[in-house]
Amino acid sequence: METKRPTNPAAEEILGGYFPVLDHGFVSLVDYMGSDEDVERAARVSYGYGTRKVSQTRGLIRYLRRHHHTTPSEMVELKFHCAMPMFVARQWIRHRTASVNELSGRYSLMPLLFYKPELDHFALQSSDNRQGRRPDPASTELYNQAIERWDRVRDEASSGYRWMVEEEVARELARIDLPLSTYTQWYWKIDLHNLFHFLTLRADPHAQWEIQEFARVMAGILKRVAPLSYEAWIDYNVRAQPMSRGEMDVLRHLLEADAEGVRPREGGESLALKCFQKFGLSGREAREFVEKLQATDVPDYELDLTLMRRAEDMAAELEEAVPGAFE
Repeated sequence: METKRPTNPAAEEILGGYFPVLDHGFVSLVDYMGSDEDVERAARVSYGYGTRKVSQTRGLIRYLRRHHHTTPSEMVELKFHCAMPMFVARQWIRHRTASVNELSGRYSLMPLLFYKPELDHFALQSSDNRQGRRPDPASTELYNQAIERWDRVRDEASSGYRWMVEEEVARELARIDLPLSTYTQWYWKIDLHNLFHFLTLRADPHAQWEIQEFARVMAGILKRVAPLSYEAWIDYNVRAQPMSRGEMDVLRHLLEADAEGVRPREGGESLALKCFQKFGLSGREAREFVEKLQATDVPDYELDLTLMRRAEDMAAELEEAVPGAFE
């Protein structure tokens, strides 16, 4: 039976397909409700399909995003099926604006799949960022030592889990020593407005690299569900920057100085430095302000459809990770 609900051919093409993330994770668009046209209809509280030109829809969506009118975007929803390491899930769940149903280790046997970073993403603690890693990878020797320790801990945890299950210890107790590298999965449903907020934070280069990988795939999926809303998000959130009061004062002062014939680059940094000090910006605030003025590239969140896998294939991989002793 032909559906009466609005659909997007680009989204229908990937519906139910699974995109691998990290070594054992994935993201799949299970279902969606609405598209760009639904954002417009909610804003206008109108009815009917095909009554507006695409250019008119685009103009309104960009206006709404530009002026922070968010409730029309809440009328569109996306439902994902995702698998990720538990430490990524703990970051992810901090976004409390979604409906979540996670795999239960009290009911189901946990697939013994563990995340193992590649050398390119194994780095030392950043010296100027307390919650991040350095941009360059650590030595191969240190990486190999870390792998040995991880493998030893995971082998011990897996062995303990198997033994407790075989001894018929309650599953809710058998699972308690599984490490944060263990993969979990969930269904995650969220509206378009709150998905934009999630992606703005988690696809950002300052976010942990592992969760960035999931956010990038989800951004590519969103691009197919609501392409005009996606475009506005890129222009007004991803490639734009908010300005503080102090930053606006500095920028205004520099522009006025330039208009009076005092070119900011004459005399070097002294003019800018005096402005930062004059308007009370710290050294760190000054550096962040200068970063905001740097041109940014357009991110490429296009999905690679050659990587998309069937649900049956992903299910088989998970089942293989449950040892035969559990059957």
